[in-house]
Amino acid sequence: VELVESGGGLVQAGGSLRLSCAASGRIDSAISMNWNRQAPGKERELVAEIDSDGRKDYASSVKGRFSISRDNAKNTLYLQMNSLKPEDTAMYYCAGAFTDHDSWGQGTQVTVSS
Repeated sequence: VELVESGGGLVQAGGSLRLSCAASGRIDSAISMNWNRQAPGKERELVAEIDSDGRKDYASSVKGRFSISRDNAKNTLYLQMNSLKPEDTAMYYCAGAFTDHDSWGQGTQVTVSS
C-alpha cells in the first residue's frame, strides 16, 4: 500500500491544519495507522496512532490539541492539528502497519511561525 500525505503548510501559532494521508489500498486491513514527525536535528517521534479497533493514542506533547481519524471508505487517514505551536514544526509522515508489510509516506512539511 502506498501512502501520500498532503495538507502541510505554513501557519501562525495558534492556528490549525488538517493533514491527509491517501492510501492506494484498503486501510481497514491495517493493524494500525499512525502519524509521525521529525524536526531538524531531532529523532522521529510517534505523534498519534489509531488501531484496527479504532483505539487512539497520542504523544503527550499533542494530547488535547491533535486528533487522528480515518475514513475507511475513502482509504484516508487524517490528523487534525489545533492550537499549533512553533515546536510542532516538523516533517509529518503517515505510516501503516499491515499484516505483511509496513508502509510510509514521503512526508508533508508543517511550519508554525511564532
